[in-house]
Amino acid sequence: MSNQSPFGRPVPAPSIPHGDVLGTYDTYFEAQSVVDRLAKADFPVAQISIVGNDLKTVERVTGKLTYGRAALAGAASGAWFGLFFGLVLTIFTPPEPRSFGIVGAAVLIGAGFGMIFGIVTYAINRRRHDFTSTHQVLASNYQIIIDPELTAKAQQILSSPERD
Repeated sequence: MSNQSPFGRPVPAPSIPHGDVLGTYDTYFEAQSVVDRLAKADFPVAQISIVGNDLKTVERVTGKLTYGRAALAGAASGAWFGLFFGLVLTIFTPPEPRSFGIVGAAVLIGAGFGMIFGIVTYAINRRRHDFTSTHQVLASNYQIIIDPELTAKAQQILSSPERD
């Protein structure tokens, strides 16, 4: 079964790829470099999948959240939104009275509202989440899965010396 993408091309239903394991690598970049090497040798890379195994969610704490940090983060995101809104207003303003002062005002207003929103959100969630962090999903290892009919050809390409 397949679904249609917005561009009219069929997208296969999600499933775990099956086939031969061409290799197992500690990092995604190692697996990616092997696939890149095969691609440079005109190998049909559409028959290859990189599968991450033993997924783990890692949250790295980056600092303590304070009212100042919440206000600064809110102001920054609000300023970006204000910049976008100001540019949209400027684009749709008639050419004669067009002024880029609208953009500056929108950035300041957006930063102000973002700062207020950041402080209010922090005040509501303060006791539940007093730190900043980043989230990552990492795999213990990465396997390259390949169509069994192409395994010998891929091994031959990978066993030959690399040419640049």
